[in-house]
Amino acid sequence: MRPKDGMTMEKDCKPLEEVETDVTSHRLTTAPSVHVRALITWMVIFPLVAIGMTVTGPLIEHWNPVLRALTLTLVVVPTAVYIGVPRLLDVYNWTARVRGKSRVRNATR
Repeated sequence: MRPKDGMTMEKDCKPLEEVETDVTSHRLTTAPSVHVRALITWMVIFPLVAIGMTVTGPLIEHWNPVLRALTLTLVVVPTAVYIGVPRLLDVYNWTARVRGKSRVRNATR
């Protein structure tokens, strides 16, 4: 639906000229580098594997090594991918935003 001559389109019952836009709130965040993502993934996987080996060691000690690895990765990989890595990425993004805001504040002084 196009506006008639002399009319402006409205957003949230306000003419578009009156809608204020905060440029910083619409800024897209860039993904961390592949090196940061690799480090974060390692920081999640290593403790999970260490804990998993310690806990399951006595129970599956006599199993075939391939079966032990399969069992451990069936628990560690989904836990890391769905819980650990996203949470650490959230922490990383939060600290990046905080650092960015402090740099902007320091630059305006």
